[in-house]
Amino acid sequence: MRNGFRVTQETLFGAEINSEYRPLPSVWGGDDASLLELMLDFYPRETPELILDATVNAGRFWRGSSRKVVGLDIQPSFRPTIVGDNMAMPFADESFDVVVYDPPHIPNQGKDKQKDFQDRFGLVVKSPRENGYNLTHTYPPFMAEAYRVLIPEGILLAKIADYVHNHRMQWAHLELMKAAMAIGFTACDMIVKTRKGPIVDPRWRKAHHARRQHVFWIVFRKSDRCE
Repeated sequence: MRNGFRVTQETLFGAEINSEYRPLPSVWGGDDASLLELMLDFYPRETPELILDATVNAGRFWRGSSRKVVGLDIQPSFRPTIVGDNMAMPFADESFDVVVYDPPHIPNQGKDKQKDFQDRFGLVVKSPRENGYNLTHTYPPFMAEAYRVLIPEGILLAKIADYVHNHRMQWAHLELMKAAMAIGFTACDMIVKTRKGPIVDPRWRKAHHARRQHVFWIVFRKSDRCE
């Protein structure tokens, strides 16, 4: 009771509550494909008619999905819908409702030291020493292209992880956000996706950083507003 009358969900703050509304959790322990389905239902203003996966690789995000997805990859061996560079996309302006971006962002480290980005992701971009061996220099040109091919109010869903390199924290998600906002995107939300465990290496006898056991999914909108 409040001031002599019953407060219900329907009357709280004088607004009706949509019984179908299902907020997303800010921490996700499931797989990427399931989370993507929830985000694609939650964030776009209307059901997306056409989605671009700008780093489609083998297409693991879309296995079993019925959504209409154009897969872009620079490596023809992955058999994407379109072979092309996501920093110079072969699409017309305002072609897509949603763009999905999952770039390689962590240098080989720990148990991954025997693996190569070229084999795992088809990455053909090099990262020089003066750039800190990271891939942040690829974010601005991609963001410019993503902004161009998205419809107004369109959504960009980007997966990114921070990491420790050369005894320093590398804030990849901040570099990604800066590149996106500089081109005109609004950063609207972030979901933390946990994974089974951090990368470890017996050479790391002492590490003065918390072990990274999560990645971020960041939601951007091609707009000056989120709601």
